[in-house]
Amino acid sequence: MAQETQSFVEMLKKFGSDLGLPKVDVEKLIAAQGKNLEALSQSARIAAEGAKSLAAKQKEVVEAALRDAVEMVKEYKPSGNPQDIVAKQSELARKAFNAALDNTRDIAELVRKTNADAFKAIADRITESMNDIRGSIQRGADETKKKS
Repeated sequence: MAQETQSFVEMLKKFGSDLGLPKVDVEKLIAAQGKNLEALSQSARIAAEGAKSLAAKQKEVVEAALRDAVEMVKEYKPSGNPQDIVAKQSELARKAFNAALDNTRDIAELVRKTNADAFKAIADRITESMNDIRGSIQRGADETKKKS
């Protein structure tokens, strides 16, 4: 099997040489692909950690909302004139709405940060990979010029 792989690689090198293509450092390209896989793995780890953080944050939000609701119900004693009752209900609704809005912002920021971090791992590797490929082709071309 190794002989067949070697023969295939040699065949590709000869084909490229016959066409006058720049020489490519195959070992360097294989190493680059290994780095690409590592970047994908890192991105997946970041996404998994983000999902775990998101689940924890959502649990925290639900628990806090339930605690706040129980507390508001305990404190709410409708008495007095109807205007005071409506004012108290409006205040409770405003507090609940503001808490939901703050929690939504926190969750959205957590999702944004996780996505940005996961994307950055891939984007950085793409840039590095392109530089690796350029360097590999240039070195191969330089070696071909030296032989000429």
